[in-house]
Amino acid sequence: MDEHTLADLLTQIYSLLYQRYGPQHWWPSDSRFETIVGAILTQNTAWRNVERALANLKAAGAMSPARIRETAQDELATLIRPSGYFNTKARKLKAFADVLGQRHHDDLDHLFDQEPGALRRELLAIYGIGEETADDIMVYAAHLPSFVIDSYTVRVLARLGVISGKQPYHAVQALFHDSLPPDAGLFNEYHALLDRHAKETCRKLPLCRGCCLLGLCPTGAAAVGLSSGDLNE
Repeated sequence: MDEHTLADLLTQIYSLLYQRYGPQHWWPSDSRFETIVGAILTQNTAWRNVERALANLKAAGAMSPARIRETAQDELATLIRPSGYFNTKARKLKAFADVLGQRHHDDLDHLFDQEPGALRRELLAIYGIGEETADDIMVYAAHLPSFVIDSYTVRVLARLGVISGKQPYHAVQALFHDSLPPDAGLFNEYHALLDRHAKETCRKLPLCRGCCLLGLCPTGAAAVGLSSGDLNE
């Protein structure tokens, strides 16, 4: 697939998803710091569990880097227990809060006011922050164009035939970065739409009939008995 064809395909996918689902209003939070906390807590759990953990932190007055540093780790773990893996995630929250305090005086503007590549490297150097979480922070908190790749994105792209086999994170991300304009708002909405689609339609057992992407999807076409010539009709 050449660059222009891929760019057209990704643009068409976005358009169809947006027509089906509309704007997703991601990331739901009251502040950039809460967005970062949510990005860490959402690792390996459903968002509804994160919401319960965030509510506990707010109720305890612990939704700030200073308060996270001051709160005993076992107490912090208890507060975020609904998010799962709570002991490990408490360490991750403290690690981020420590870096933000020591290097940036708890100032997110100072953290984000650096070249995007340098920011991403700094985030990845913090305990517990991998590529997906770093990109969540960059696009949803720092409003920088860094496309988030998660299991939902990979599932949809694989079924559409955009990717094949198990490709590394950076290779899948490059498909978006090389084919679409570097627009944080676009990357925000696109990732949110892919996740919505994977949760509601392109599930582990997909609901292909009526799927808004069926006309582009060889996997869906095979599932509902369409021929390859029917895909773009």
